[in-house]
Amino acid sequence: MDARRVFFLMAEHRKKPQFRPVYNRAFHGGFRQIVVETPEDEAFQKMTWKRVGYTSCTLDCPDTCSLMLLEDERGNLRIAGDPEHPFTLGFTCAKSSGFLRRLRSSSRIREPLLRRKNTWRPVSWDNALDLCAEKIQHFRREPASILHYHGEAAKGVLQQAARLFFGILGSSEVRGSLCDAAGYLACVADFGSRKNHDVSDLLNAAQIVNWGKDLTRSSVHTAAIVAQARRQGARVLTISPGGDGHESHTDLFVRIRPGMDRFLAAGAIKVLNERDGIEGELLQRTQGWDAFRQAIAGYSLERLASLCDVSPAMFEVIADYYRAPGPTATLIAAGVQRYLHGGENVRYINALALLSGNIGRPGGGTYFHLHSKRNFNLGWIKPPEWKPRRSLLMPTIGQDILDAKDPPIRMIWVNGSNFVNQAPESALTVRALEKLEFRVVVDAFMTDTAEQADLVLPCTLMLEQEDLVGSYLHPFVHYAGQVQKPPEGARSDYWILSQIGQRLNPPVILPSPEECFRASLRSSTLETTLEALREKRFVRSNEPPVVYEGLQFDHPDGKYRFPASLHEEPPPPEDFPYRFLTLIRGESVHSQILPEDQGGPPTVWVAPEHPGLADLDLKKEIFLASPLGRMLVKVKLLKGLHPEAVLYRRGDWMKCGGGANRLIPAAVTDLGRCAPFYQAYVKLTNG
Repeated sequence: MDARRVFFLMAEHRKKPQFRPVYNRAFHGGFRQIVVETPEDEAFQKMTWKRVGYTSCTLDCPDTCSLMLLEDERGNLRIAGDPEHPFTLGFTCAKSSGFLRRLRSSSRIREPLLRRKNTWRPVSWDNALDLCAEKIQHFRREPASILHYHGEAAKGVLQQAARLFFGILGSSEVRGSLCDAAGYLACVADFGSRKNHDVSDLLNAAQIVNWGKDLTRSSVHTAAIVAQARRQGARVLTISPGGDGHESHTDLFVRIRPGMDRFLAAGAIKVLNERDGIEGELLQRTQGWDAFRQAIAGYSLERLASLCDVSPAMFEVIADYYRAPGPTATLIAAGVQRYLHGGENVRYINALALLSGNIGRPGGGTYFHLHSKRNFNLGWIKPPEWKPRRSLLMPTIGQDILDAKDPPIRMIWVNGSNFVNQAPESALTVRALEKLEFRVVVDAFMTDTAEQADLVLPCTLMLEQEDLVGSYLHPFVHYAGQVQKPPEGARSDYWILSQIGQRLNPPVILPSPEECFRASLRSSTLETTLEALREKRFVRSNEPPVVYEGLQFDHPDGKYRFPASLHEEPPPPEDFPYRFLTLIRGESVHSQILPEDQGGPPTVWVAPEHPGLADLDLKKEIFLASPLGRMLVKVKLLKGLHPEAVLYRRGDWMKCGGGANRLIPAAVTDLGRCAPFYQAYVKLTNG
């Protein structure tokens, strides 16, 4: 496939060509070629693009695309997917294809900024580094008084050097997750590990059950695989509260009350057990069946249906999908586990897949996020004399900072995160940061978090720095080469900390980037060298194409574990009856939205039959309110959305009128110390 053609069709015209991947079953890496079906375009014939570099996407996205930088005869640059990569296949999403605009934004910070009362004053890099070293030297007398908050805005192994730096200091660190830890730990509890089939194995499925994944906004390559599976005859069942753009990706849609996924899975399991029975041989490969069966037995199908807001007959439909001839694969969205009992939601879905005979089977399995760095050896990020460090939780970071004693938190270093915007209960986080003596934020834009800093250090971004990156979806490891020169004033996170480390007494000396890369590649799942990876651009790990074959699991006894409980939902707060769903955007990752693209009241969506509309005047100002406060919004109607939900596309900044997390209370999920964002409740009001 001509890379120029793939790029032009995707990025220049913003068309939606029909991608027709051709799967070679003998090649476990996935697809081998791709055909683009679209009319000829006369304008394309007049344009010439040449490839000027290869790199990889390091955004927090499962696809981790292999990318090309293209240039036309006038010097214009574009980003396209690498057609030689077995997974990327020559196309990519708007998040990476439009990233050059982010690099060139006039809002980008290009020099260190120091706060002076209520104004920002540019300072030289030498002065900024000296100030950082002075503060760290002062506070390292009590190293736990320094908090390092490291996010995943940029993936890559070199980004982990910051953890080594603060680990050597012995500072406090953050644990838990704002994303997917509840589901991840649920899978570990069930299987003894977190593994998926090779994602291309979805093409061997006769049925696919999509449990809430938004294929229009999240992973364009998963969407392409599902589309190909449907063309091959696979049936797709989608289960969600709606608002996920499922219409073009599914054969049957089940609208469920938000957060009730475990009860829906329990009802299908109950049908399977009562109708077909559960095989004794299968149960011999498990532990905890009796307690699990008893937990489900306490509910009638009518009661489970009432909780899920579905017809009791729907349990038969779901059971039929899982017990139909041919294997059934299950996609589990991260949103399923962003509830108080999110881990339990995932565990019941896993149990349904297991009890229907779809675990350890080609074309079956459950798919949840993997660890993006699982194929790297990251032992080098632990200091030589490693000691346990104090941990504060990401989901409750504001309160944890305020509660920290002996010593209290006095300084914070933030890189790779806009956590004021992204963590729950934003106002509390701001109050906690205001009490600190020194705050450093490394970022390229003046985000909600950067606004709280005393010193902002401008960093390089994707395309401007060399790194190695893995995926939390597919088995490839990529070389991410530097293909763009950064702004004169921007520096990499690694460079910043290595320069500060040299100024400390005793110094903190980081290994060179080459040493970090080489150490990371000394992995049992990789057979490559740094030189080979730089040349070939990507390598496939030796992960098996099918996992848990023969029902051999990774617990010490080799057996699967069932959950022992089935918890009901706590009631919503008084006067706030509607579930608040802060779902993903298609054009940006988390809060990586340019400020020039923001402004004005954010939009929320409700179903046309939403009960609150009866008391709302849509011609007047409308506020979205929770027990924590309120914000001005615009309201639009969305068919297919559950009437008890209010949908918000997350990521916009508080300083620009957005910031939904100011309305979401801080809490922790049942597993994984994850943020239960969708446990929040709201109302819409004119007053």
